[in-house]
Order: sequence, then structure tokens, then C-alpha cells
Amino acid sequence: MRKVLSALAAATLLSGVAVAVNAGPAAAAAPRPVIFLHGAAGSAAQFETQAKRFASNGYPVGFVDAIDYDYSFTAESSAQVLNRLEQRIDQLRQQTGAAQVDLVAHSLGTFLSHSFLDTRSRAAKVAHYVNLDGATAFSRPGGVPTLAIWGEGSTLRRIWGATNVYQSDQSHTQTVTSTQSFTQMFRFFTGASPATTAVTAETGPVTLSGKAVLFPSNAAATGVRVDVYEVSATTGRRLTATPLAQFTIGADAAFGPFTADPAARYEFAVNHAGGQVQHQYLPPFRRTDRLIRLLTNRPGEGISARVPVGPGHSALTVTRYKEWWGDQGTGSDALAVNGTNILNGVTAPRSKRVIGMFAHDQHLDRRTDLTTALPDFDETFISAADVYVPASADASGSITVTVQSRAGGGTFQYVVPNWPSATDRIALTAPDL
Repeated sequence: MRKVLSALAAATLLSGVAVAVNAGPAAAAAPRPVIFLHGAAGSAAQFETQAKRFASNGYPVGFVDAIDYDYSFTAESSAQVLNRLEQRIDQLRQQTGAAQVDLVAHSLGTFLSHSFLDTRSRAAKVAHYVNLDGATAFSRPGGVPTLAIWGEGSTLRRIWGATNVYQSDQSHTQTVTSTQSFTQMFRFFTGASPATTAVTAETGPVTLSGKAVLFPSNAAATGVRVDVYEVSATTGRRLTATPLAQFTIGADAAFGPFTADPAARYEFAVNHAGGQVQHQYLPPFRRTDRLIRLLTNRPGEGISARVPVGPGHSALTVTRYKEWWGDQGTGSDALAVNGTNILNGVTAPRSKRVIGMFAHDQHLDRRTDLTTALPDFDETFISAADVYVPASADASGSITVTVQSRAGGGTFQYVVPNWPSATDRIALTAPDL
């Protein structure tokens, strides 16, 4: 951990200039495995879209992976995290026959990666390193060829000897998920431009798998049961009375794989003790996906304990791995719950870097107030809006949530049952487009 903290201190001393990545030759090199290391309060889910973009460009599904960790280093030390990273790299090399992997890290993960690459034997296992909006350095970490991508903020940040790219119109986590970052990474790894930056749909069935973990520690949500239902795209209601797949989460947090329709929508019902259920809805997967992360809290614990609940209102969380901007005028996002846009300069200022947006009746008064910040959610990456969303005891009503993504990111809509927050929570994942 000392090396990580030393790197963090050094980061404030550096300056630099922008260098662009050249397109390279027309033919791409044979792919190497790619492994992603997230930042504070993150998870492997932040690389989910990019993994499918790599697959859309010919990477075998098993070639792109990630590890999760607790950024507070309470459950394990930073050294233990790096040991797990090396173990996973060795497994990928053995499984694929590749001599080296390409390492991608974001934010806090870049400080860990610099420490990892400081060890010569570890650096020898890495062909390329991508540093996403994180640590600066006086030289390439471990001497490994390095691409550093920087989002909004100072253009004096750099890694000396690396290819430094500045995407100043992009927010911190957006540098992980954007098409621009994907293009830069693909060129850097293969020497050629990608054939597409879209997630192209597979024909026929796909397989889905992932982990159910506690937020933000990424500890396994042991003992919970995950029921998977296909749901209607227009109503959000289950198409069958029984789940198409069911899993009890063990110490490895894993669920799946199970077979799915690439165009269908699914509900992942996370069943906690005492009958509490978190209903998680995700966009159509389009391709085989091994990096699904169901982020949850046990009832009365973690951030969920801050949400006022009752039988008369629904409580939602809407997560997008591209920060919500509510104060940028025509450059803002819109997130409408039953027709009311809940993003503004109070609930989602650009400076707050909001990823997870909570919406619930904060004062249990059946009123909506978007003019006052909620202190219980005053921290980086999360925010909340005091929104009254009527619930039905039997969830027979509906909630419509519409996302209008900035910078031409398009529109996406969910319609889901109005589950009562006394017993049920609703979690939606919006596409990071």
C-alpha cells in the first residue's frame, strides 16, 4: 500500500502534453487476453460494455475479464489484491496460451497497477498497459508500453514516455465506457482500428453469468437467492410465473451461466432474508456476458439503510457508468421518473460525478422536492432526489423511467411494476452510451 500512496503523492507533481494514437496498419494483431481493474466504489460491471465491444471485433469471450476488490482494503490488503490480480493473469495466460496479457485500470486501480508493474516479474506478463484517468508517473510503469487516457480536468497530467490522450469532454467514469476510449484501446492493443464501436447482437441464444455482491465492498452476497425472469419490454412484467433460472449465492458470489435471448429484457430478483427483494432490471444484453454484477445491500445495512421506506411509495436506484449531468444546459442528461426530470444542478451537478441516482419519498410526505440536496447522499458518485412515486401493495401499477443521454447518446426507457418500498426495492441500469 505504501507504493500506492507514494504514487498518489507523486501524481500532484507532474505535467505534460497531449499525444494522439495513430491508426496503425489495417490488419489487427492476434488478440491477447485483457484484464480490467476498477477504481474506488467500482466493479467489473464498468467494463461490461467494452468487453462486448471487444467481442464484437473478434475477441473470444473468455479473453476479456476483470477482478473486483474492496477499495477500503478492509477485507484484504492492497498486496493481497495484487496477488489475486497476478493469479488471474496467470490463469488467463494458461487458458488462452498467450504469453502476456493487456492490463486496463481506472482511477484507484491505476495506483494499484503502477505498484503491480513495479515488480519486474509481474511487468513481464503484461504486453500493454492502459491508464484510465488515474495516476500520473515520471516513466512508463514497469517499462511497459502505456496508453494514458485523461478525462475532464487538467491537461498537464501525463505519464512520461507513454501515449497520452486527452478526452476533455468526458467525465471520470465515462473514460472507461466511451466509444472513444474503446477505439484508442483497440488500436493500442492490436495496431488497427476496430471494425465497429457498437455492441453487435449475436444471433441465437447467448449465455449470461456474473456475481451478486454487496455495494461498495464487492463482498459476496452470500445466502441470497437470485431468481431470473424474462419480462415484457413494454410493461416490465414477468412473462412466466416461475423463474427461468435460480441461483443461491455462495462464497464466490457467482451465478450462472444460463441461456438467454440476446434481445430480451430480464429481471434479476435478489431475495434477501425476511422476504425483502431487490428487483434489478438490465438492458438487453445483445451478446454473451460474463461480467454482470448485481450490486445489493442487506436490508438495513449499507447505503440502503439511508432510504426511507413505506408501503405507499416506491424506491428506485438508476445506475449508469457515465456520470449524470444535470447542470450543463443543453449538454445535460435527462432522467424522467413518471414524466418528471429529476436531474438538475442540485441533484446532479457535473462536479459530483454521480453514477448512482436514488429516487424516493425522502420525507414520507407524498411530495416531490428537487430544490434541496439530501445530506444522507452527499458523497462522490451517488446522489438522491426527493421524488414521490406512488406504489401499489400488489405492484399492479407501473413506473416509467426515461433516459435521454447527453451528446447524442440516445433514449432508453424502462416500464416496471411499482413495487412498495417497505418490502421491495427497484434498481435499474441505464446503458452507458
